[in-house]
Amino acid sequence: MAVDKLELAGVTDGYRERMRRLALFSPLLDLERMRSADLGGQPIDMKGLGLLTLLFFFEQKLMRQYKTGVKQLAAFLKQLTENVYALDDEACEHLARTIIQTFRPTSGKKRSYPFYDWERREESAIEYSLLKAHGFDAKTNTQYYTLDEDGLELVFATKEFYSEFQLSINQLMLRKQLEKGEFAAALKQINEMRIDVETLEDRMTRLKHEIQRSIISEETFERYKQLLDDIYSRLAREDEEFKELREFVNDTRERLYARDVHQKEGKTYELVLKIARELESVHYAHSALLDKALSLKNTTLVTAQESLYYTGLHSFNFDQDIVSRIVSAPLPLEAMKGVLHPFLKVEENKVWSPMAIFAEQNITEERKEKMGPRFLEAEEAEGGDRYRAWLIAKYRELMQLFLKAYEQERAGTLAAFFDYLDDIGQSHLYEQRSFYDFWILMHQRSPVEQGMEGEEGSALLGEALALLGGRVLEVQEADRIIRQCERFSIQDMIIMVRER
Repeated sequence: MAVDKLELAGVTDGYRERMRRLALFSPLLDLERMRSADLGGQPIDMKGLGLLTLLFFFEQKLMRQYKTGVKQLAAFLKQLTENVYALDDEACEHLARTIIQTFRPTSGKKRSYPFYDWERREESAIEYSLLKAHGFDAKTNTQYYTLDEDGLELVFATKEFYSEFQLSINQLMLRKQLEKGEFAAALKQINEMRIDVETLEDRMTRLKHEIQRSIISEETFERYKQLLDDIYSRLAREDEEFKELREFVNDTRERLYARDVHQKEGKTYELVLKIARELESVHYAHSALLDKALSLKNTTLVTAQESLYYTGLHSFNFDQDIVSRIVSAPLPLEAMKGVLHPFLKVEENKVWSPMAIFAEQNITEERKEKMGPRFLEAEEAEGGDRYRAWLIAKYRELMQLFLKAYEQERAGTLAAFFDYLDDIGQSHLYEQRSFYDFWILMHQRSPVEQGMEGEEGSALLGEALALLGGRVLEVQEADRIIRQCERFSIQDMIIMVRER
């Protein structure tokens, strides 16, 4: 009975990438082979402590505590092993230094994992890095570390799903946690999503550099084009999920507010407000990735293709590729036409169509002063001083309401301030032109503070800015367009108040 021959190419395809994932576990195996014992002679689980060290650095990254070195890790290990091993401060510091040097050699070079590549049939090696240096304190002679991308991948690998879909999975987990009311866990999940976005940003930067130096053929161009299409599609799906999550969080906040949770359980309501702010921040960073992916598709990739085209032009030799071909092997007249046709100028004829008289005509009027869109000036409006006084009072009222909302953490964005006005029954304010003029002025003059003199409009804003006291108001534009009423629309803004 004949046995079907195996398709070797299908078996060995992607062998290097599979070995790279196995190589990430090599430092843990090196730790397992170490024969370390505590002060009482009890063997120490070095592999387990190595994995817990990676999780410790991961938690530090979540909390944005980047000043983490040997001493901080030693304190963590001592607290962790307090009731398991007999270790003093010196032994814990030696243990921490050993684990860090295993993950990141003292030479500073990446770890290497040699193997035989069965796909290419040659000896090969993989370089990887679990920890990387992240700052140095010269005063205390302390080196700080943080997880490298390979370290993050190893941590995610222990959760049994691919890092490419980490953000999408975190989005699903966040929705489940919000539905169950697990707000503390949801906030931690958002912090993990922030790290995912930062990792994606690093990968996109490296991909941009790789595209610029690696496209040497049409096949390579098509491969990168497909890769960028896949990345953009995945980011677009994640962006849609972010929008749905924001709506879900806003609905949850409004539902809790309607049930007076903000009065009965102030801590829970503050947690929901913090979730809304952090989620909006992560969504903003993710939207920038979406724009970056589109830029890679529309500019970087096209530029690389044009570079490939001009490289071909520069390497083209007319005498060798055309003249010698015709002279050395005389071609029939029909064949010579085909060879020379790409180098002949396209026939051009200048004609005038009678239909041109029906084309659109540009009619312009000469004016001494160029007119354009501008703000309504107080002295031009009817009422003169009376309207000016009304506008000053209106700006002061808007600033007073905003500062009150900001103290309640409900005015981090202009959209949130709209919601606050709805909740307190002041929605009529954003149905007036003065509301939008006020925020446009704030954005144009940002940062603004009390006592801004010598600028146009400072007199109108004087009483409003006086409410800031010693603080500074900063306004930055966001992506979303707010259409809260039929007459007006305005771009969303990120608003911050800080001490001078």
